[in-house]
Amino acid sequence: MQIDLNGKRAIVTGSTAGIGFAIAAGLAESGATVVINGRSEKSSNAAKERLTKKFPKAKVEAVAADLSTAAGAEVFIAKAGEVDILVNNMGIFEPKPFPEIPDADWQRFFDTNVMSGVRLSRHYLPAMMKRNWGRIVFISSESGVNIPVEMVHYGVTKTAQLALALGLAATAAGTGVTVNSVLPGPTRSEGVVDFLDKLKGGQNLSQADMEAKLIAEGRPSSIIRRLATPEEVANMVVYVCSLQASATTGAALRVDGGVVRSVV
Repeated sequence: MQIDLNGKRAIVTGSTAGIGFAIAAGLAESGATVVINGRSEKSSNAAKERLTKKFPKAKVEAVAADLSTAAGAEVFIAKAGEVDILVNNMGIFEPKPFPEIPDADWQRFFDTNVMSGVRLSRHYLPAMMKRNWGRIVFISSESGVNIPVEMVHYGVTKTAQLALALGLAATAAGTGVTVNSVLPGPTRSEGVVDFLDKLKGGQNLSQADMEAKLIAEGRPSSIIRRLATPEEVANMVVYVCSLQASATTGAALRVDGGVVRSVV
């Protein structure tokens, strides 16, 4: 199967590193014009330079904006223009015991993980429906199905994304627009690597040992028994953004290494 996205224009939010950058790279490699997004001009431009260095023929733009705010979303939309593909990847996570999560943290997580996607989808979906073609993808998490006790607020926002994607898919019923969620499991992104470094404390453990410990203690149901790579997650996203995935919509597609043990 050859995925050809030439002539398509895509936005990937939170795409200066990790899964977001891998998705942007996958879409660019498939021929799409890609708009990279980060909070700062420095990080956004650095990611653009990194991507064009990797794929010299890629068509890449960078638009810096804080999409966790309504004002930031307005700035972004004005600069990014219309698109055919929207990947709502922007997200934050932070382990914290439930009794210690204040209202401000709940609001921050909801604004970042959920409202960023709400605002952009609200703008881009109607135009996609009018053109009778489009792709919207929410990067949720297996934590939206298995709410992690160590970060309940994160899990709740990821569940909200699943509900939002399903509602938008139904909104676009009968058109050439699809809306899906992709659910990564534990993935070797920069954020997770930093998280594992903090967990080490004074322990004399290698990165590989820490990853094995995370899987064994935190996600023992994993079938692949390792962290996924950002590229493995990106491969699923690129597929659901393709012309070939026209009958896949309203779906929650797992790239979790078998962490979620369910037949549906």
